Amino acid sequence: GAHRQVTAEQLRARGNALFQAGDHGAALAAYTEALSLSDAASERAVLHRNRAACYLKLEDYIKAEADATKAIEADGRDVKALFRRSQALQRLGRLDQAVSDLQRCVSLEPRNKAFQEALRALGSSMHEKMKAMSCMDSKVEQMFQILLDLDEKDADKKQKAAQNLIVLAREEAGAEKIFQSDGVRLLMQLLDTAKADLMLAALRTLVGLCSGHRSRTTAILAELGAPRLAAVLGVEHQQVSLAACNLLHVVFDSLKEGLQKDFRGKEDALVLDSSRDLKLLIKHLLELLVLEGASAHGRDNALNLLIKVVPRKSPKETNNSLSLWVIDQGLKKILEVGSTVCGSLGSLPVTENTRMSTSVLLSKLYEDLKCDAERENFHHLCEDYVRSWFEGHELPGKLRAIQTVSCLLQGPSDAGNRVLELEGIMDSVLSLCASVCEAHQLVAVEALIHAADKAKRASFITANGVNLLKEIYKHSERDSIRIRALVGLCKLGSAGGTDFSMKQFAEGSTMKLAKQCRKWLCNEAIDAGTRRWAVEGLAYLTFDADVKEEFVEDKAAMQAMFQLAKSEDRSVLYAVASTLVNCTNSYDHEEPDPQMLELAKYAKQHIPEQHPKDKPEFVKRRVRKLLTAGVVSALACMVKSENPALTSSCRELISRVFLALVEEAEDRGGVVAQGGGKALIPLSLEGTEVGQTKAAQALAKITITSNPEMAFPGERIYEVVRPLVSLLHLQRTGLENFEGLMALTNLAGISERLRQKILKERAVPMIEGYMFEEHELIRLAATECMCNMAMSKEVQEMFLAEGSDRLKLMVLYSGEEDEKLRRAASGTLAMLTALHPPICKRIPQVTVHWLEILQALLLSPSVELQHRGAVVVMNMMAAAREVAEQLIASEMLEILSVLAKDKDKP
Repeated sequence: GAHRQVTAEQLRARGNALFQAGDHGAALAAYTEALSLSDAASERAVLHRNRAACYLKLEDYIKAEADATKAIEADGRDVKALFRRSQALQRLGRLDQAVSDLQRCVSLEPRNKAFQEALRALGSSMHEKMKAMSCMDSKVEQMFQILLDLDEKDADKKQKAAQNLIVLAREEAGAEKIFQSDGVRLLMQLLDTAKADLMLAALRTLVGLCSGHRSRTTAILAELGAPRLAAVLGVEHQQVSLAACNLLHVVFDSLKEGLQKDFRGKEDALVLDSSRDLKLLIKHLLELLVLEGASAHGRDNALNLLIKVVPRKSPKETNNSLSLWVIDQGLKKILEVGSTVCGSLGSLPVTENTRMSTSVLLSKLYEDLKCDAERENFHHLCEDYVRSWFEGHELPGKLRAIQTVSCLLQGPSDAGNRVLELEGIMDSVLSLCASVCEAHQLVAVEALIHAADKAKRASFITANGVNLLKEIYKHSERDSIRIRALVGLCKLGSAGGTDFSMKQFAEGSTMKLAKQCRKWLCNEAIDAGTRRWAVEGLAYLTFDADVKEEFVEDKAAMQAMFQLAKSEDRSVLYAVASTLVNCTNSYDHEEPDPQMLELAKYAKQHIPEQHPKDKPEFVKRRVRKLLTAGVVSALACMVKSENPALTSSCRELISRVFLALVEEAEDRGGVVAQGGGKALIPLSLEGTEVGQTKAAQALAKITITSNPEMAFPGERIYEVVRPLVSLLHLQRTGLENFEGLMALTNLAGISERLRQKILKERAVPMIEGYMFEEHELIRLAATECMCNMAMSKEVQEMFLAEGSDRLKLMVLYSGEEDEKLRRAASGTLAMLTALHPPICKRIPQVTVHWLEILQALLLSPSVELQHRGAVVVMNMMAAAREVAEQLIASEMLEILSVLAKDKDKP
């Protein structure tokens, strides 16, 4: 028969009918099928909302919450979705979150009785819950019984029990109950079953028990023992290893918090315990690094944990003893991982990210040192280690020594440079570059490249290495080697930086190298680890504007690079980010000092030149092409990765690119639609000062020209406030201040909750400060921002504060020449006098000119100003008799009666 295509619309209607008829399972299936056919955001949001209703009926509260959240992300004002999510959260025991969703419902629809009722009921059920805790013992026992019963075949039943246990452990009362009911011993039994799902349940429950609770954490550690925890980290199953990593992170945090709190005068025994526990755990992590039986992912997770917990979080902490202890106990073990030569006999299992993580850890440890003596000790340990392999271990030992040098050059490069200078190392690198064995040649060429990167040795390498690398590039049979030799040539060739006229290579060769890089990048037959080097090459070659232009014309190459950026191998992040910074010209432009230029000409010295293709119109076109090729989703994916390779400097590069992408207002919608808005928030909250500022500025640009509630749906809009307020700090530029003010003006006009958040971030004194700025645009932006903030009760009170000139300034600004400033100031007065009548009485006291300023507003040629003036006068007449008398006694009455007769201005 004729085959008819079913539309999403029809499926949704069918789902609605089934739901009405009470067949929730079938309705769910219909909505799910409709989702697969629908790509309109608004339609999808409704389907997610409908699915949430089905899941609630089917008692699958986790999925109900997830679907409702998707609908809320699309539209933060969707009350049905908010109400459904609150019901799901309530069933999952997350009552505080359920309450906040219900409060949002009530604030959106204050007259809705059902919402008010639900909120009241939830309040009393929280009270009931405390009483119910007492009968929970039996529940906890029951869950463990189901989980530990080996004859229980019902997988669903087990999964529900596990989920309930995890949910229970997230709340203090539940966690305490599990702990008191001999839970730790039972969780240990679950871990020992070696079944992945049971181990995951146990690890996630333990996270709940240890979060923010030091004494419980210490007790659990004593019972489980550090060796067992470290062993779970080293298992083959990736998810289990990651869950163990999360648990250990929580344990470290709880112990460290204990250390910081206890230093303030508690008994020393506790401090010693915490510190001893910490060291014991770290010792096991260090041992895991060199344990042959530990999985490659486990090794990566151990490195990531050490990066997170060992070095000081901020220079304000003075105590770096943990780093010193790790260097003393474990530097050799860390170097063992860094010196691993993949594929050689008996080498440790590693992933494509391991070496990068090792370099980052070494770098962090080195940066945590405080004096020359500590650094010397670090250098000596590294030198001893390299020597121990280099001398007397034949070729495999030499390879490991060279691999260690590479690892150090990528990390703490001072230490790398020191080791390079050891006798025989550099000669060995150069001779191995010509090796017939591919694996050996790879190690040597990579070491040469990393050495070339750290300019200290570049001149020596340029002398010996360039010819060698050219030979390899021209004559090697192997792509993997040629590609690396090419990167070495690029690094040595780009020593002139962005300066167009200082290339060490003959003209044209840069273009040839870049073309070859793009070809390799697109060749899927080559493994990703090798293709990554093609991006490394482009990161250098794209200093040249001709290379940039050709790269953005090559859509396949751009997309191949974006694919790599999204892949498992995170070591490519920096190179991708550098290439994009070059293509968008978002690096800092060093403006040469004009006097120096004159002197240079006079002395016939070299003058840096800008390439004609780096002019703004070229950059603008390149940005467009990158946007069309999908650069935003690649960047968003790069930011998501919780990975050591995403260093602060890498984050800064990504922020620079984002700022360049939102330069043109018409591109901003597209950037947001592909996840740019969401990615910018974490970039603006951590990283280098410059990186955070650039990300905050990009957020401001988006907030100024788009509807903020669409750009940052749901709770996300509240996270944007802090970065925007950071743009108001005095050390920021005038443009950043201005954009920050404009963006905050937009947010302050949306809701009281946002105004409260702005108040909480202490923005108001800064906004006021800018109302006195000489620059009229900044002064205007600050006044407009104040106008919207004045809808808040607290801000209205400020205008009445004793000894403050706030109100006076607003009245005087209402009489300024600059019409926009007058509009903003008189608008603020109109609002203040309406919302906070006591202000009406104060206006005549702040300046003798108040009457003439109000009259001038009423007589202004601008209807808007007349209207604002009339509102202020009306509010003042209504507020207090003595003010009304003063107004009537003036010419005000005549002016008003003239205006009242004007037919053109109703």
